[in-house]
Amino acid sequence: MKSLLCSLLLLFTAAVTYADIQDPPMNDYGFTRKLGRGFANTFFGITELPKTVCEINDREGNDAAASYGVIRGLGRVFFRFGAGIYELVTGPFPVYKDSYRPFYKSDIPWIHSGYSEFPPELGLESKYQYNRESTPY
Repeated sequence: MKSLLCSLLLLFTAAVTYADIQDPPMNDYGFTRKLGRGFANTFFGITELPKTVCEINDREGNDAAASYGVIRGLGRVFFRFGAGIYELVTGPFPVYKDSYRPFYKSDIPWIHSGYSEFPPELGLESKYQYNRESTPY
């Protein structure tokens, strides 16, 4: 009887320990992240316009950027605004596939047509170092 009780206790402890170390797949996406994404898309989605124009200019040239780039950028601005309002209104509810994930197509597999989770950042901040490191003499 004692060995059966110890075996059950060990099995229960192992099951609880295994369940504790598992991170749910949707742990990164929650209520506050959805509201933050909605706020960012609503108020900072306008940054899609210059970003899209610059991308089209790099890929296809000045004429395409001045015509197609502006139109596509405005479309992306309006989509971001609409997506932001939608996410602010439905913020407390996991509506998309019972989760708080963004409902729009990610830009990871579709490089030139998807949307990043948050609007693009503009400014002088850079993620790359353009200067050489000085070497001590």
